[in-house]
Amino acid sequence: MCPNPVSISLSSYGADFVRQRGQEQFLDLLAAAGVSWVELREELFASAPDAAALGSLIAVLGMECLYSTPLELWTAQGVPDPLLAQKLEIARALGAVALKVSLGHFNERCDVAALKTLLPADGPLLLVENDQTLQGGRIQPLLQFFQDADRLGLNLGMTFDVGNWQWQGEPASQAARQLGRWVRYVHCKAVQRRADGRLVAIPPQASDLEAWAGLMAEFVPGVVRAVEYPLVGEDLLMLTRAQVRSLSVLGAGEEVAHA
Repeated sequence: MCPNPVSISLSSYGADFVRQRGQEQFLDLLAAAGVSWVELREELFASAPDAAALGSLIAVLGMECLYSTPLELWTAQGVPDPLLAQKLEIARALGAVALKVSLGHFNERCDVAALKTLLPADGPLLLVENDQTLQGGRIQPLLQFFQDADRLGLNLGMTFDVGNWQWQGEPASQAARQLGRWVRYVHCKAVQRRADGRLVAIPPQASDLEAWAGLMAEFVPGVVRAVEYPLVGEDLLMLTRAQVRSLSVLGAGEEVAHA
């Protein structure tokens, strides 16, 4: 049994490869590798999936499901995206525990109470992620949003992407301290700047894993942590299993030293 639950974002196997094969074709691999959650990506479906059948297959394999959509919660006009209800319904049809979105264009004039009638009391849970954009990748707007949501008693949480903070030059350690109480799902990826100046996601080194273990201390014990970095190799099962082992022990005390 893994000390902590690990998820795999299916984008990690390469967008083109996953679109060609279909996300459902990776489920047996994930189950065999000891994965607890699978993150289905809306943008990787070539056509609308049979949500009930796909959700049943995930459940039979003993995994939980998170549905990720590129939707921004707040539009440029400062209102909740009108497609939110539709995305929540798709997540529900999949049997997903949570729907992941990004923050979007939130500001102090946004009416957070407008979300009350949109969020289902019985799930799926809405998880708002820090993305790579100016509007959704900075600490202060996210902190203001979650504080406002708390005051209104809204049932939602945060996806904390440890690498995305670098796109806006925000320190991940500070973000973890200020936002940690709302974190329910952690996207793990190391980041490297290429020769052309672009930032790209890469697999972690030992120093990254050590830094991530420190971040985990700011979150609720047992938080789900997800691979969102390239998984490329001849033996995907062996590679995936090794990454599951590495992430599962982060924040598990002395077990980290023996990973």
